[in-house]
Amino acid sequence: MNDKISSMMRIQSCGRLLLCALFTVIFCLPQTTAYAQLTGNGVTGQDSTGVCVNTVFTSIPFLRINPDGRTGGMGEVGLATQADAASIYHNASKLAFAEKDLGVTLTYTPWLRNLVDDIYIAYLAGYKKIDDNQAIGLSLRYFSLGQITFTDAGGNKLQDYNPNEMAVDLAYARKLSQNLSTSITLKYARSDLARGQEVGASGNLTRAAQAVAADIGVYYENPNLTWFGQGNKLTVGGAMTNIGNKVAYSDGGTRDFIPINLGLGAGLDTDLDEHNSLFFGFEINKLMTPTPDGTEDPRNRSLLNGMFGSFGDAPGGFSEEMTELMYSVGVEYWYNDQFALRAGHFNEHQCKGNRKYITLGLGLRYSVFGLNFSYIVPTSNQRNPLDNTLRFSLTFDFDGNNEAN
Repeated sequence: MNDKISSMMRIQSCGRLLLCALFTVIFCLPQTTAYAQLTGNGVTGQDSTGVCVNTVFTSIPFLRINPDGRTGGMGEVGLATQADAASIYHNASKLAFAEKDLGVTLTYTPWLRNLVDDIYIAYLAGYKKIDDNQAIGLSLRYFSLGQITFTDAGGNKLQDYNPNEMAVDLAYARKLSQNLSTSITLKYARSDLARGQEVGASGNLTRAAQAVAADIGVYYENPNLTWFGQGNKLTVGGAMTNIGNKVAYSDGGTRDFIPINLGLGAGLDTDLDEHNSLFFGFEINKLMTPTPDGTEDPRNRSLLNGMFGSFGDAPGGFSEEMTELMYSVGVEYWYNDQFALRAGHFNEHQCKGNRKYITLGLGLRYSVFGLNFSYIVPTSNQRNPLDNTLRFSLTFDFDGNNEAN
């Protein structure tokens, strides 16, 4: 979020406003403090006092929150998993290989549920096969931050407000060959956190940040592997997501990068016998946004310079660039194509966010109907708003003749 927004947040408020501000600080605020070269304590990304510096921040970070209950139980692995309606978020090119003609998913994700009961993410997505080689998809994400109360410096109530964020995605996927597909997704995102408030000495008004962005995806599958016998499928996927304009939260404010991301993943799906199957997946992600280096405000860089310069702009050199990679690993077991168990792990460097957690998941499928549940178990002292929270998805999959699976 724009640093003018943070100056406005000095106003006193109720507990819900504090929660909203906490979310903003952790996930939204750009880096505004200049730091020296980092070499402290032998840990890349720390200064001489052991404080983590040069953390990469973006605006509208909810665009990188996984809304899918299935892959949420697999360490967030989703670039090379089996195609379903939630593929629009991960890698829409998988939709060209979808086995069903039509799919729909609805996900509800509680947020900070141990503290409040009205902060949540809702996700609705669906796809339709045009023919054997093409598919289209549409999704809607809505993030409600509950209700907050703005007050002035004297504690007088100004107004109640319902901050929220949303995104609409429209995807098209097409096979390029029997084993390869690609996709493009267009999206509109809007982040309305504190609209209409005066900030700074100039009295500029805050407004909703808006972005128009695109995703580009590619997917490959080989279903005829014989590494461990018959019934093995290798999948490989990659996607560059949220390629869009920088945004500002106030008139004349500094424009921040949105979370442009590059991800690469691979998976192996193997049939153990006619009733049991296993999927193993691995994924690497990197934000394509500038790393603060203490010499300039990274928000002043152009979009293309920030994107492609992000692969070599870390003050600590190559070793620090490697710390900006996020790793995910996941496994999924299916029995009789009706009952699934899932587990995974997500890892982020301690000085680049420090999100480290184990995920667990459960899936049920009957006829056209499915249920997916996921649960996050933290493994670090960096709290995740989804820690120890159950999130779930409803899915519906139909053949071309609308018969059950």
